[in-house]
Amino acid sequence: MFRPLFAVAAAAALTLTGLSAAQAAPAPAAPAKVLAPGGDFTGIAALSNCSGSLVRFASSVSTDPGLILTNGHCYEGGMPQPGVVLVDRSSTRSFTLLRPNSNNAGTVRANRVLYSTMTKTDVTLYRLTETYAAIQSRLGIPALTLSQSAPAAGAGMAVVSGYWKRIYTCSVQATIPELREAGWVMKSSIKYRQPGCETIGGTSGSPIVSTSTGEVIGVNNTGNEDGARCTLNNPCEVDANGNITVQKGAAYGQQTWWFYTCLSASRTIDLNKAGCLLQKP
Repeated sequence: MFRPLFAVAAAAALTLTGLSAAQAAPAPAAPAKVLAPGGDFTGIAALSNCSGSLVRFASSVSTDPGLILTNGHCYEGGMPQPGVVLVDRSSTRSFTLLRPNSNNAGTVRANRVLYSTMTKTDVTLYRLTETYAAIQSRLGIPALTLSQSAPAAGAGMAVVSGYWKRIYTCSVQATIPELREAGWVMKSSIKYRQPGCETIGGTSGSPIVSTSTGEVIGVNNTGNEDGARCTLNNPCEVDANGNITVQKGAAYGQQTWWFYTCLSASRTIDLNKAGCLLQKP
């Protein structure tokens, strides 16, 4: 995976609690509206070492706490080891939200890490101290909506980096059954069609935004830098028959629609829900 740009210390796991339940009859959380989907920095966040985004579920309401999406390997406690899933961990991490033109809009702060892992996918989902409505009122920043389905091959996409304030555009080349990197294994990884998305360190955690819908269809996380086989920063592809392929310069993202398979009616993350596809502790 692309190296976070500043080292952080290792940490241990906690137990799960979900997102806060919505209050009675609130307004829906307003999704981001942009002139060209994936064409500006609406909903984009800069972390101290990575990129991220302010996201909402399709069913989120304005009184729900805001959520920040980034990579598991961007977690401030260090990269979760293979097989490790962190849930309901306290956090005071701050994030800088950007305006559409990439200027800084202001800072938001987390109070919980709801879910973080580098197994099967590579995600960290933070819960913020403010609701979507409060963030919209104070900073004028709406959230991007997480797509409820995986991206198809050929779909137009943009990797929007808050850390570098840079947008990469290309399309989805393929879904890779398995990606191996050092001891980590990721499933159904999103491979980018090059040229256009030659992502670098610091772009980790950037949302992959559909250039058709403006929804988040994945999260950017890794690329093969040196042409090595299945080592750190040099992931290898494994097909359904177990054949291993290495492509120097290939870049990848991970699935985020799996959150919906674990989502309760009150928009909490329930890892015990039937059909939940997220890795469990």
